Amino acid sequence: MTEYLGAKTTAEEVLAGIDLTGKRFLVTGVSAGIGLETARALVAKGAGVIAAVRDLARAEAATTAVRDAASQGGGNLALVELDLASLQSVRACADKLLTDGTPFDAIIANAGVMATPFEKTVDGFELQFAANYLGHFALITRIGRLLTDNGRVVMLSSQAHRVADVDLDDPGFERQEYYPFVAYGKSKTATSLFAVEFDRRHRDRGIRAASVMPGNSMTDLGRHFSPEAVQELFETVGKARADAGLPPLELKEIPQAAATSVWAAVVADKDEIGGRYLEDCAAAPIDDTPNPFADGVKSYALDADRARQLWSLSEKWINVL
Repeated sequence: MTEYLGAKTTAEEVLAGIDLTGKRFLVTGVSAGIGLETARALVAKGAGVIAAVRDLARAEAATTAVRDAASQGGGNLALVELDLASLQSVRACADKLLTDGTPFDAIIANAGVMATPFEKTVDGFELQFAANYLGHFALITRIGRLLTDNGRVVMLSSQAHRVADVDLDDPGFERQEYYPFVAYGKSKTATSLFAVEFDRRHRDRGIRAASVMPGNSMTDLGRHFSPEAVQELFETVGKARADAGLPPLELKEIPQAAATSVWAAVVADKDEIGGRYLEDCAAAPIDDTPNPFADGVKSYALDADRARQLWSLSEKWINVL
């Protein structure tokens, strides 16, 4: 393992010198971007990765590099269908994994959408809340028994959680105007709160959960932004950080953006990351300044009481427990 871990560290460097032969990981969203690199880094070290994807044909074509890395590193990759915006699909995927019965050393909830136009899922939930948070909640709680003792759950959150707390009374924007990036921020706060409560419920088995800010990188997650909107966002972020005396925003290469997920799932001290929000391969400090583009985590994203409330409501929403 590299001696120094930080913003520039890659997933491959995180795993330097580590043999993952016999380890098994579930990773959602591996057809592109950070999820694809996460899977590639793991199988290159001998791990078995089950990749949960919405489009099997697209994923089959997209994961050629992962399969090449697996053949060279001794790992393996298998695909399973999962549409996080459909609870029926989530249950089918979970039941397939439960029937197989093979345990996981870690689950990395990587899949997500960002700043989509307003849309409701087939189950009636706002799309970003469903795909980024509620689908993962339904999947992971259903297959929780497959996690090995001392396993890990890694939830991909975002700096955008700083934009808005989750709304427990109106998560679907029924009584408020819909703003795509605000909805994204709310969904990412929810993923962080899920990690807090999952960690509390399962730490007696040594299982720890954490949320991750992977870092800003150019992936197809931003496909709903026009080039002009992307430029405007970067200018807004740059000004907000400059006004706060913070260094300019630096984009990460995708291998760097995958590093914190891999670090949390494999390398990090479980007691240091459990229930925490992570960035740049470290536990992030709480920073409640109003600047939405500052570093660190808002305290509301780690609030234990809100995490329990959200969990209870989520159980009712998915109606599976």
